[in-house]
Amino acid sequence: MPRARKGNTLRKGGQRRGGGARSSAQADSGSSDDEAASEARSTASECPSLLSTTAEDSLGGDVVDEQGQQEDLEEKLKEYVDCLTDKSAKTRQGALESLRLALASRLLPDFLLERRLTLADALEKCLKKGLLCVQLGPGPKGEELFHSLQPLLVSVLSDSTASPAARLHCASALGLGCYVAAADIQDLVSCLACLESVFSRFYGLGGSSTSPVVPASLHGLLSAALQAWALLLTICPSTQISHILDRQLPRLPQLLSSESVNLRIAAGETIALLFELARDLEEEFVYEDMEALCSVLRTLATDSNKYRAKADRRRQRSTFRAVLHSVEGGECEEEIVRFGFEVLYMDSWARHRIYAAFKEVLGSGMHHHLQNNELLRDIFGLGPVLLLDATALKACKVPRFEKHLYNAAAFKARTKARSRVRDKRADIL
Repeated sequence: MPRARKGNTLRKGGQRRGGGARSSAQADSGSSDDEAASEARSTASECPSLLSTTAEDSLGGDVVDEQGQQEDLEEKLKEYVDCLTDKSAKTRQGALESLRLALASRLLPDFLLERRLTLADALEKCLKKGLLCVQLGPGPKGEELFHSLQPLLVSVLSDSTASPAARLHCASALGLGCYVAAADIQDLVSCLACLESVFSRFYGLGGSSTSPVVPASLHGLLSAALQAWALLLTICPSTQISHILDRQLPRLPQLLSSESVNLRIAAGETIALLFELARDLEEEFVYEDMEALCSVLRTLATDSNKYRAKADRRRQRSTFRAVLHSVEGGECEEEIVRFGFEVLYMDSWARHRIYAAFKEVLGSGMHHHLQNNELLRDIFGLGPVLLLDATALKACKVPRFEKHLYNAAAFKARTKARSRVRDKRADIL
């Protein structure tokens, strides 16, 4: 199985504590979720069943009758599924977005298994119109659904006449679908080749010093294809990794000179991941053009060009400081994610990429799935699902006043730290 390699790569580095490496996908996930929810509400007017409540509204708040809430939710989901075949594109899009929000916030395996063929058929038809909403699971049923959609995903992604937005979503769906439900190594290799062909065709002929010419309309597509390709590298066998390193590592730095900050960040994180995988294969791995690569990374980590947006400069500098530290020193800065009683340590670029891929799909439901989704808990090595009663959950909840005190103390400490940094800069000047 292609996911066999995951257990070795994801647990590298132990339980270290430290700072956090930023991910471009995580930085954009919050705004993308808000836009998606807003779009779902605005486009749902064509389907009467969507007007009563959105998926977010039906899932929010504390409900005493859990069984009744589950039945009400399934009834609404049935109405959403029926709307997938509506003639109106706005109605279909609203139904897809409502389904996406519901599936990101709740685990509904029985509901999906009973309607997997209906959903696969509806999704295939919607894909041809540029719409996408995919949730795949492990096991034979997930593999069946993935194999039914894989040819269409590959076809749309490889079609240069299709809209860039449709190709972008197909790239993301192909990467995550293959990661979760690929049946064998042949599926993995074919998906890797398809995604690699999307961004490799823009490489120049002069090696890493050549700047690729990428149309602005394709920046998002290349970023999505590169991130999906990097996700599949985390489960790729070592025999394939060595060939990919020889083929891609000398040419991938070309994308660091792209005009798109998201594409630069995606390329930088992928380079850091390739170095991490290379050092897993060979501890004393040596890259021939290391000096030139580090020079480019250092420039991006200290970029202060005023023609770039301030937020883009800050995000780029933060990411490339972590990338440079990893490429030079071989260590990945750790990020800590807390949810409920548990803590997830992300101490490798492989784990960062996997988390970012699921976070992009699940959005605000990520913590719920980390607590209850057996697939995610298996991927991140969290063990069996914790069974907690209402009393334990209530005890876990921090009172609002204590949160206020904690935030005030953290703000004060942050202000003092920044003041010390400003004083040092003043002394240097």
